[in-house]
Amino acid sequence: MPRSTISFIRRGQRVDVDNIDPKTTLLDWLRLQERSTGTKEGCAEGDCGACTVVLARERDGKLVYEPVNACILLLGQVDGTEIITVEDLASSDGLHKVQKAMVENHSSQCGFCTPGIVMSLFALSHSGKEAINRSDVNSTLAGNLCRCTGYRPIIDAALEACSNRLPDVFDDKAEQTLELFKQFRSLEDVFVGDDETFFAAPAAESSLAFLIQKYPDATLIAGATDVGLWITKGLAPIKRLIWLGRIRALTAVEETESILSFGAGVTHEAAAPYLEAIDHDFKEILTRFGSKQVRSSGTVVGNIANGSPIGDWPPCFIILDAAVELRAGLATRMVALEDYFIAYKKQNREPGEYLRRVILQKPSESDHIRLFKITKRRDEDISAVMSAFRITVEEGLITQARIALGGMAGTPKRARSAEAAIIGLPIKDITTWRAGAEGLLLDFAPLSDHRASAEYRMRVARNLVIKALAEIAGVPSSSTRIAGLREAAHAAE
Repeated sequence: MPRSTISFIRRGQRVDVDNIDPKTTLLDWLRLQERSTGTKEGCAEGDCGACTVVLARERDGKLVYEPVNACILLLGQVDGTEIITVEDLASSDGLHKVQKAMVENHSSQCGFCTPGIVMSLFALSHSGKEAINRSDVNSTLAGNLCRCTGYRPIIDAALEACSNRLPDVFDDKAEQTLELFKQFRSLEDVFVGDDETFFAAPAAESSLAFLIQKYPDATLIAGATDVGLWITKGLAPIKRLIWLGRIRALTAVEETESILSFGAGVTHEAAAPYLEAIDHDFKEILTRFGSKQVRSSGTVVGNIANGSPIGDWPPCFIILDAAVELRAGLATRMVALEDYFIAYKKQNREPGEYLRRVILQKPSESDHIRLFKITKRRDEDISAVMSAFRITVEEGLITQARIALGGMAGTPKRARSAEAAIIGLPIKDITTWRAGAEGLLLDFAPLSDHRASAEYRMRVARNLVIKALAEIAGVPSSSTRIAGLREAAHAAE
């Protein structure tokens, strides 16, 4: 029989919650049920970080602490974790080191964002990284907005508290917490509710496949960084939710010399080292993909499965000749990623099917990768145009090309005319770059919306073709990237 409760650890005790609305967010439960009001609601869409809490999980016999946005994380998704909020940091010995550093550096002004900032820094202090530098702090705090613009003292406090960290009360009770985690049997399914309204968290793929076939209209979630907004902003009347987060098989990363595969439960944070090893541009995209909170919750496959025309990963993966594996019951099938997207918000997925993994083909030594994300603000923003290039150069000639863009059509799409225009041409010939740029006029007819006009999108996309080819050609010029300039400036100080 499945377990009929959402179960987690809170302040050293196991908590079992039943009879919940499946759409209940962690933030609402903390503030309205437990009355832990230190955690604040700001944007209610995972942008501002005021609601940041930390989830502790057991992985390979160790505790891992990750910040999450409680406003868009559903209560059911904390099953099997320990929830840590700002109220939990201080002990009988006084404030936690992070809290103390924030006080002593005068890092809090109005104070509304402070609890979330403290929790992000608490997670950083438990990251296991020995040397914490300014870049680490900036990356950690990218998802925490300070409306009073008090970032300098916040960063000073972070460097003071997180560098050369001494053990805290959470380290002292780590063994006790690991013992508590043994209470959660990993092989039991979770089903809270009834046939009409439920939150389900199967522990095995066989159970997941059964549930999806029985309830084909159920909403599937992995990280819920998108569905969470359907609930908080769209007020979507979702009654049936199935969470994939307890299925260990879906958190698998498989790698060979030529193949890289991510299961449906692999988060962006877990995928980061594998993607960064392919090319440095993946690291840049990951840094800007979303905040630490979003990367810790959201999944790689989820970014594909939601079918957004401005999702960042589809163009990047299409140039790597990616395929997705779909499963319905016991049957599976493979679909080329570029064929998975049919039309706006319509994918090549049948009722009862779910997307279980994505498989990437690693580039060869002759391949050159370039990825560009164009947004209104640098960090934590949705792309107006996302462009990806894989250009094969042999003896100075372009022998193969794969170019894919997002934000230029109702789906992520290959730029086949642009590709054909440059194949066989010398990479260092500027007319090659112009031919590729002009090819986009045959590939796309972008729309105008609140993020960008059609004219802007086309001009930017054409410029990005020239930029990518110029970089690959190695033509001497001024720097084409702004990434790293701030870090370089701080290093020179």
